[in-house]
Parts: sequence; structure tokens; C-alpha cells
Amino acid sequence: MKRTHFFSLLFVLLLLSACMSGRSKPPSAQLPVLSPANALQEYVIQRGDQLDIKFFYNPELNELVAVRPDGRISLQLVKEVMVAGMTPAQLNEQLTTKYAPLIRKPEISIIVRSFTAQKVFVDGEVNKPGLIGLNDSMTVIQAISQAGGFKDTANLDEVFIIRRGGDNSFVTTPVNLKRILKDGDNMQNIVLLPNDVVLVPKSNIASIDLWVDQHIRKLVPVPFGVGVGP
Repeated sequence: MKRTHFFSLLFVLLLLSACMSGRSKPPSAQLPVLSPANALQEYVIQRGDQLDIKFFYNPELNELVAVRPDGRISLQLVKEVMVAGMTPAQLNEQLTTKYAPLIRKPEISIIVRSFTAQKVFVDGEVNKPGLIGLNDSMTVIQAISQAGGFKDTANLDEVFIIRRGGDNSFVTTPVNLKRILKDGDNMQNIVLLPNDVVLVPKSNIASIDLWVDQHIRKLVPVPFGVGVGP
């Protein structure tokens, strides 16, 4: 490659970098807002959980049952009940309705005796991407910390939390880590739920550097001391 062509290519790269950094970002679509760290999260029953179901006035119906892989449990009188994805309060209401025509005073208590191993997935620009155990009230910052912290190439302005909705669709919510870490904006520090995905993308600068490395440095022999940046 001629020297003039090489420097012309470098000029184009510099111009492209300036345009990308100066270009205003288009407004993103309005997404459902997830709960911040200070919001109380009611537990959602999962497959594999053990439920202690007690009847105050009909103890003969008391049962300790495990939620099967299909998300159901088997109970006396009402047979099969889908419980996965419900909160204990929702299940209590449903069972009270089901037992009302069958017994007098169907007052029920539901206690989650044991929990399945809850996990979230952290991927992208973190030092140890992968599955991590979900502790009680774990926030997005705590999850990233468990994943070894974020890399220097991470885009802290827009980290994404991906969560499955009730209709099996996925809800994606952006979180600004800079506002959490620098400004103490706790509204951004969302409490995670089982099976959430935390995705930390590359920064624009890191993406440009990767492109230069793949398309320029490995293809064009750059003389020592000559670089794209200042």
C-alpha cells in the first residue's frame, strides 16, 4: 500500500471516530421500569421449591409439597394446581377460591420451606462472565461485583437488564451505572430476580479500537510510533 493511501485511510478513521463520538444518540423506546434497590420484592415461587400448605381449620389437608418441573403441585380435593410464577399471596388467594366450595372456613397459610438455587447471568465487559448465585435482594451493582467487576472497556452509561415477562416475552431495561457509582442514584440500582440477565456492553471507544485492531493493525503494517489516536 502506498504511503499516501495509508495516511488517507488514517484520516478517514479519525473522521469516523469524531463523527461517532459527537453524534447525538437517538432516543430509545420507553421501556417498563424495573424495581429499584429500595423496593420490596415479593418472592415468586419457582420449580423445585418446597411449599408448606397449612389449613387452620382443616389440618387433615395440610401438605408439604414440592413444585414439579412442570410448575404444578398436587393437592387433596383440588388435584393439580399451577404455582410456578406466582407469589405466595397469589397462590393463597387461588387456593382459597378453589377450596371455598369444598370446605368451611378455608383459611390457608403458605410457607416456602426451601428454595431452588436461584441464579442470574452476567455477560459482556466483566472480568468473570457467567452464572452467579442470587442472594437476597441482590442489586445490579452487586451482581457485577460478583462477576469480577467491569472492565475498562465497559460502557457504564447503559447496562442492560433482560428479564422474562409473564407472557414469556423479554423486557429490556437500561441502567446507568455512572449515576449509581458517582451520584448515588439508587433508583438505577435495580434488584434482580431469578434468571435475569445483566449485559454490560462495550464502550464506543472500545468498539472503535477493536475495529481498528481487526481491520487496520492486522492488515496494514503500521510503523513503530505511528498510531491512530493522539
